[in-house]
Amino acid sequence: MGKSEKLLVSKLNMIAWEVTRSCNLNCVHCRAAANCGPYPGELSTNKCFQLLDEIAAISSPVIILTGGEPLLRPDIFEIATYGTNKGLRMVMATNGTLVNAVTARKMIVSGIKRVSISIDGKDAASHDAFRQEKGAFAGAMAGIDALKVAGMEFQINTTITTANLGQIKDILELAKKLGAAAHHIFLLVPTGRGKDLAAQAITAADYEETMLWFHKESADCSIQLKATCAPHYFRILHQNKFKCEEPKKKQGGHFHESTRGCLGGISFCFISHVGQVQPCGYLELDCGNVLKHSFSQIWEKSAVFGNLRDLTKYGGKCGKCEFIKVCGGCRARAFEATGDYLAEEPLCLYQPKG
Repeated sequence: MGKSEKLLVSKLNMIAWEVTRSCNLNCVHCRAAANCGPYPGELSTNKCFQLLDEIAAISSPVIILTGGEPLLRPDIFEIATYGTNKGLRMVMATNGTLVNAVTARKMIVSGIKRVSISIDGKDAASHDAFRQEKGAFAGAMAGIDALKVAGMEFQINTTITTANLGQIKDILELAKKLGAAAHHIFLLVPTGRGKDLAAQAITAADYEETMLWFHKESADCSIQLKATCAPHYFRILHQNKFKCEEPKKKQGGHFHESTRGCLGGISFCFISHVGQVQPCGYLELDCGNVLKHSFSQIWEKSAVFGNLRDLTKYGGKCGKCEFIKVCGGCRARAFEATGDYLAEEPLCLYQPKG
């Protein structure tokens, strides 16, 4: 593979925007180590509008309004409406406990297309322990009921650790029973409070087995399945494409588009509550701040993004791997393990043939 073949084309398809770091829960895995706040320096309403203008000028990505808990931001529906009117596809990631009939209706009116609810246990006992808040499971279920009544499409997100690995099949069944459009699983990245869960990160062998099961399950599952922060999934998909039935196409459009494993700095980025642009929420590298530079300048000129798009700069076995273009390894895990975001992915059993 020549130099030109190892330069990835950047096309901005999705942004996760931490509109606030304030949160009403205290989840053990939280990337942001968020709590009730308030947090100084969060973007004003007008600055949020300006940022959406800058994004819409160069692309029309999915904008994930996240946090913290985005529903704690008083102007959240003004922001969502503004993005919708700019032609952006607005979605929201919430813990669900603050969703009721009123907020669900406001979501519909503001043009939000889908809401993700995090469910990390098959029942109240396991989910509430993960969320460190009694009643979190019941609150999320009530929120899902409100979304269903309002006619809002929703998906279930699950962060996998050793604590709930044995429940993942049950959580998938719960997602289907609830009527979710999709189930997205996230492999724990030990940042924020998640660093304290490093011992609960699943092993490379469990990772491999889980991804293979997930791929097989996706072939005939009634809802869409997607693995996030799990770039090996795409290597496993390519290795097994002739051994497993290809997954059936399901509804979802841009919400399900994913062309490779790690998308950070390539077709995805994260914007923090104070305007710092990063490859993803787990990789806290300052690629520029929207309070100082235009979003387009950051997306197109960031040295970090440039490095991530140049596969010749990847180190260790990732740099030698024949699946580098479809996987890429988790850059955040590499950074946490070595201090080098271009180092090899530490949670991978595969040995390259090259």
